[in-house]
Amino acid sequence: MLETGAITIRTERLTLRLPDIGDFEAYARLMASPRSAGMGGPFDLRAAWGMYCHDLALWQLFGHGALLIDLAETGECIGQVGINHGPLFPEKELGWFVYEGYEGRGFATEAAFALRGWAFATLKLPSLVSHIAPGNTASIAVAERLGARHDPAAPRTDPAHLFYRHHSS
Repeated sequence: MLETGAITIRTERLTLRLPDIGDFEAYARLMASPRSAGMGGPFDLRAAWGMYCHDLALWQLFGHGALLIDLAETGECIGQVGINHGPLFPEKELGWFVYEGYEGRGFATEAAFALRGWAFATLKLPSLVSHIAPGNTASIAVAERLGARHDPAAPRTDPAHLFYRHHSS
């Protein structure tokens, strides 16, 4: 288990940090939008709150979870990266999203690369998977830039999703 506030990861352009209540409004807007379709959305406020709390609870339950992505230069929150687990995830899953207007600048790749490196070094995981909705070409491109490869044999709870495997070595 991890104490709240105990993790911050910095990259050249980003700061990855634990979520706080002030981050929920932007998160809920994304989850209510059509952009959340690849995650099973759009979601109402109740479902978005449950997902947000799940992301935080993972830190206490498993020692990993979601981190918000802030621009290092301004402190503006632009998205989220996280490692999911629990009954809905047969394997630990590396996921990411950026808010509207921040796509196409490499922020998701940079954040996912940093969290994945932390996970392999700290949690000593042999691999992670990324669940990606078919047709989400932007997320597929992120996974491939990270060196992940399509793994059709990965255990799954959603048979429609594509699974990309990240190896620690």
